[in-house]
Amino acid sequence: MQTIEPSKPPKFLSVSVIRMFWAVVFFSIMNATIKGVEDLPTMEIVFFRCVISILFSAFWLRHVKVSWQGTHTLQLVGRGLAGTTALYFFFLTIQNMPLASAVTIGYTSPIFTALLAVLFLKEKMRATQWLFFGVSFLGVVALKGFDPRVTWLYLGVGLLAAAMSGVAYVLVRSLSGKEHPMVVVFYFQLVGTLVGGAFTLFNFKVPQGWDWLLLAATGACAHFGQVYLTLALQGEKAGVVSSLNFLGAIFATIFGILFFREHLTLGNVLAMLLVIAGVLLNIWVNARGGTGVRRWVAHLMTR
Repeated sequence: MQTIEPSKPPKFLSVSVIRMFWAVVFFSIMNATIKGVEDLPTMEIVFFRCVISILFSAFWLRHVKVSWQGTHTLQLVGRGLAGTTALYFFFLTIQNMPLASAVTIGYTSPIFTALLAVLFLKEKMRATQWLFFGVSFLGVVALKGFDPRVTWLYLGVGLLAAAMSGVAYVLVRSLSGKEHPMVVVFYFQLVGTLVGGAFTLFNFKVPQGWDWLLLAATGACAHFGQVYLTLALQGEKAGVVSSLNFLGAIFATIFGILFFREHLTLGNVLAMLLVIAGVLLNIWVNARGGTGVRRWVAHLMTR
């Protein structure tokens, strides 16, 4: 008699999810360094962030012997413009509200990413995914209500940054298999350097003391975060891996308390818990190789 082995549970942590986790770690450190130089003009920070990162990118492209030019120039430039715009608006929120709040609002980008991926990449999203995105977005709304330091103006700026990040993520996903990941990263840094440099020429403020070290750390962390982000987005559905961005709120909270003397209320904590719950449930349902909640339940019942 043939023995039927129970099906294995879906893999919770795919390679792309792990890569996205490391991207979040590096970007979280970058956010903290930006908060440390908040007296500098925003576009100047964008310029330094990109010009340092582009040096890493150019070195790596030469190491792997890949041409920086690519073959899908329009998409690559579009990704760079969308990413640079998102970067500018996001840095504005970091400079004008508590770090944890700015990061949490900025991480509504998976909602925009998922919507755009459905519209333009024809990716399919389960109804439960939208439900869990809704849970996370509810947490962002609650955060605004519980934190008077978050103004309507910068809430709007933060959501605009998230929307532009969604555009950038979808463009990265559309380049999967067409361009080397480092070429995609290089173009983002190139556009950011050119745009940021153009604005900085007319509004340059000389960094002082520790500012130089923080700006260098910003560029280095941005580079490694961008590499992991690009690899993750090219290996998994955009709406799935980008949802891990929400975990950056945890790092932002820790850094805000430790380095910037920011405080959290019970309402802030509850709002962030809603955000994190939405993330974990989204990854659970979309674990690669599984068929959603029913397969998980069936596996647990056989144990």
